[in-house]
Amino acid sequence: MKKHPFDPSIKHQLIIAFGMALWIFTFLYFTEPLDVSQLHDSERLFILSLYGLLGALCYVTILPFQYWLFKKTNNQWLLINEISFFLVFVIWSFVVMRSFYMYVVVRGEANPYSLYYYLTSIFLPAVLTIFPIVLIGRFGFGKYKQKQIEEQKIEIKGDGNYEGIRLFLSDLIALEASDNYVEIHFQDNGSYRKQLIRARLSHLEKSLPNMMRTHRSYLINPSHFLSYKTESGKLGLVLSHEIFIPVSKTFALSTKEALNFTTN
Repeated sequence: MKKHPFDPSIKHQLIIAFGMALWIFTFLYFTEPLDVSQLHDSERLFILSLYGLLGALCYVTILPFQYWLFKKTNNQWLLINEISFFLVFVIWSFVVMRSFYMYVVVRGEANPYSLYYYLTSIFLPAVLTIFPIVLIGRFGFGKYKQKQIEEQKIEIKGDGNYEGIRLFLSDLIALEASDNYVEIHFQDNGSYRKQLIRARLSHLEKSLPNMMRTHRSYLINPSHFLSYKTESGKLGLVLSHEIFIPVSKTFALSTKEALNFTTN
């Protein structure tokens, strides 16, 4: 399923809600699609301000649904999530705005707009005008968040033009040399993955100072160390996802010192 830019920041979501409130007020003030022209200027401004506030509140009150969707898809925001969110948002907004119109704006009036007319001639045109601003705001904050995330990642480049991987250092578990190739052990959203690239371990070691050598064929991320383990009389390490890494005699002492320092 295709991913969609998304920023879960409450601060940015509130900025979107505030911007939508201003846009709703501006749109209604200049188009006057509702029965507010008979009101005094002060009353009209008050009613239109309430419409803007209600729009913002509609957005804010369904944010828990948004975060539920986000959590349900393992903290990934998919295009189907965005579509689902906006469908719920539109339906909820219609219920709230129609109720406000009937019980506040034209309460006691003899001939209020019918449900069909309100939906087709007022609400949907307003949606087509107002909601694209919300979409743009959400997309913009989402792209900015993606950029920030990408800047926090490290890049492990292979010798080939298209070989390599970008990931968080915290997700990198170990590097394993195999002839002229290096196998990258890492995790992706909590799941264990491996990727083979054409590269020399010694070259990668220079660009990854946080990685620690335990063997001529292995570099590990100390933050993934779980325990020591001896197999056939030889010392080894158990890393995240039960990955076993051998420790050679050459690096045994430095490995123990570094790991004891890290875990203390």
